Amino acid sequence: MKFLVINGVNMNMVGTRQTSIYGIDTLQDINDKITEVAKNIGDRVDFFQSNIEGEIVECIHNAKSYNGIILNAGAYTHYSIAIRDAISSIKTPVVEVHMSNVHAREEFRHTSVLSAVCKGVIAGFGTDSYTLALMALHNAK
Repeated sequence: MKFLVINGVNMNMVGTRQTSIYGIDTLQDINDKITEVAKNIGDRVDFFQSNIEGEIVECIHNAKSYNGIILNAGAYTHYSIAIRDAISSIKTPVVEVHMSNVHAREEFRHTSVLSAVCKGVIAGFGTDSYTLALMALHNAK
């Protein structure tokens, strides 16, 4: 199976930004870990990161050939109706991921406009949130 990992705004700064929350692994480190897990279960994974909302929307629109999408939209999670509508416009299942437990953080992070149109949500497991999402999509029927 083939999966797409989409990382949104500020995710290119992981590893240097708020390391007490997000850890020291860079986005490349995270991608390498996901690639290794995917390889071990016989899957393939591609990656996309953008700080630009419209580019994320276009990426979602063009993801028809994938069996699933793992999406960490960053702050867009809390207010991007455009990304929500893009998810709603495709049949490919999407799992929303967060490295931190957003419900244990600031109040504004408690609400996601994306969750209702995603197959599931995984939060609070650091970089493992991505591999947990991969396994969930891999095992989904």
